[in-house]
Amino acid sequence: MAKWLNGQVVENKRWTDRLHSLRIKVEIAPFEAGQFTRLALDIDGDEVSRPFSLVNAPDEPVLDFYFIEVPGGVLSTRLSALEAGDDVWVAPKAAGLMTLKQLAPASKLFLIATGTGLGPFLSIIKTTEVWQQFEQVCLVHAVRFAEELSYQDTINDVKAAHADQFHYQSIVSREASSNALSGRIPQLIDDQQLEQALSVEIDKDSQVLLCGNPAMVQETTDVLLARGLTRHSRREAGNISIEKYW
Repeated sequence: MAKWLNGQVVENKRWTDRLHSLRIKVEIAPFEAGQFTRLALDIDGDEVSRPFSLVNAPDEPVLDFYFIEVPGGVLSTRLSALEAGDDVWVAPKAAGLMTLKQLAPASKLFLIATGTGLGPFLSIIKTTEVWQQFEQVCLVHAVRFAEELSYQDTINDVKAAHADQFHYQSIVSREASSNALSGRIPQLIDDQQLEQALSVEIDKDSQVLLCGNPAMVQETTDVLLARGLTRHSRREAGNISIEKYW
């Protein structure tokens, strides 16, 4: 298998001055919702690559990558400048274990993200499998400012299609925002504000997937462990799954 495939940019959606969705036309190997692949560019004679989650569902023909432009970032600044018609290297095969088939049986699924960690969870909620596997699916997205609450059209489409199963809660930490909670995810779980807003309890009949800021992932894991939930792995079934590709 080739190391890279030549993809063509279809769209560079600019959500804010730093948040982008790069949509790329290229055919990669079949993948599972929740997985990631790598993007690369030739920069000053060097091949520079980074992992990015796939936002699109496995059956969607255009790949979608949600990322933030890091000030001074070698690759992200170049990716953020790409326009429709530009070329970008895409790894031909996705990877990652934060997928539905890796999860132990449960009735409730909590997808908890900060920032661009939302990406793999959008892929998951666009599949048919997740609605067959879980009775209740809760998506939580925490950002600093309300303008960073991206993909609202996608989320609203899922709400309309699965009104009895889907629960969505936004969290905005640095300004007041209607319909959003204020604060940090670990504290909002610890004092039960998040569950009250979702009207769904996080308990041992839950699978919790965490993606985003490493500090949030660690602190939220600690809060959940203190409640009696356990880490999930291929060796031992539990409740808490995270993706480590940062």
